[in-house]
Amino acid sequence: MATHTIISREDLICPQCTDIYCFPVLLPCGHNVCKVCLQKFWEWKGSQACPVCKAVSAPKRPPINLALKIAADKYHQEKAKMSADRCSLHEEKLSVYCQNDEQPICLVCQMSKQHKVHECCPLGEAARKRKEDITSRLEFLKKKLQTLDKTRESWERTRTFIQRQADENNRAIREEFQKLHTFLFEEEESRLKLLAQEVEVKVKVMSLKLQSMETQIRSLSDVISDTEKRLEGDDLSFLLEYKDTQKKLKCNVKEPEIIRDILINSATHLASLKFHVWKKMKHLVNYVPITLDPNTAQANLELSEELSCMKYSSQRALPDNPERCTGGVCVLGAGGFVSGKHSWTVDVSRGKDWYIGVVRESIQRKGAMPLKPSEGVWIIGGMIGDVLWAQTSPRTKLEWKQKAKRITVELDYDKGKVVFVNTADSKSIFIFKEKFTERIFPYFSVGIHEEGSGSFPLALCSQNIKLSISDK
Repeated sequence: MATHTIISREDLICPQCTDIYCFPVLLPCGHNVCKVCLQKFWEWKGSQACPVCKAVSAPKRPPINLALKIAADKYHQEKAKMSADRCSLHEEKLSVYCQNDEQPICLVCQMSKQHKVHECCPLGEAARKRKEDITSRLEFLKKKLQTLDKTRESWERTRTFIQRQADENNRAIREEFQKLHTFLFEEEESRLKLLAQEVEVKVKVMSLKLQSMETQIRSLSDVISDTEKRLEGDDLSFLLEYKDTQKKLKCNVKEPEIIRDILINSATHLASLKFHVWKKMKHLVNYVPITLDPNTAQANLELSEELSCMKYSSQRALPDNPERCTGGVCVLGAGGFVSGKHSWTVDVSRGKDWYIGVVRESIQRKGAMPLKPSEGVWIIGGMIGDVLWAQTSPRTKLEWKQKAKRITVELDYDKGKVVFVNTADSKSIFIFKEKFTERIFPYFSVGIHEEGSGSFPLALCSQNIKLSISDK
């Protein structure tokens, strides 16, 4: 029959340090001593004598008394468990909270010199107040989590739209190259490869950002979940973990970044496609100096092939990316200008309530766009009958003897001039003068039309350019 040895607390006290054993070793004489205590005693004594009976041991390392060590470790664990709700100094019940030191203390601590002048309150009262603080912070983090969730959904829609954009660009490119299939096969494959590379990069960028967003959401969710569990626990546990909880809740939750220029750069792939291919084929082509940027187009605008014509259409579901205009049925030209002279001609013969001109890069793109020079807008339009308006402040009424079918916009960035010319007779219609300090973009608007009233399109006029090549 197995027997169990009962070890009392007295049996666990080291005769040298009079404390509970820590790594007790058994000497040949039968006495037990802490390993560290024995080593210090031997160094002091100068011999391997027993601290209790002074018997000299053989010159070898004494073994650890495993049974005694297990008993001592068990005693330490039970004592730590019993003292969790007790003061470590006075072994009194923790019933008061010191607000200066932010820690639970006992009544004896409260009357001590250390805490006597401190502001203290009952444990329950302190727990209630701090739970309110933590709950408030928790609600703030929950709102941040909702913002992150909404942003993630928006980014997922953007990633899907990027692929749809890529498909539309792919189709347009293929249709153009079909017309010149025999001569242009290599050029077609080259451009499709560039498009595929951009799609891959931008989809990868969105995927990485969504992955980062998922990581942030999971981390924030873990903090919220852990805090909620702590709030549901008892007051003492909550207060003991209060500093740690408070530290976790001070995590820096960044606002979702605004991802600019993430959509497919359709202007790069489709801009005057025939012109650039034509230079390689030495043929006559039509060239349009300005390309409409679909990433800036309002949702009711439909752009034609090669992005040179626009008309009012049914509203489409488009990402609300930072570059897109939403305050008016308008679209900007791609690229913009920061210097030099530039001109383009617009066919307004079928238009109604149109506006054309230039705007600066920092215009208000979301919501109603103020149409005046002080806001970075230099345009004419809003034609009713034979009356045309220059959008000055206040606006200027323009009258002309012969209604223009085509209007040329001439921009001289360095001199700060925007001139509108009747293409038919080369007469100036209106001139804006301004000092430009940032990138300037062509501006086009077809206006809002009632359903069934017609599309009233605006079109950029192409230029006939002949390329001649001579030997040196």
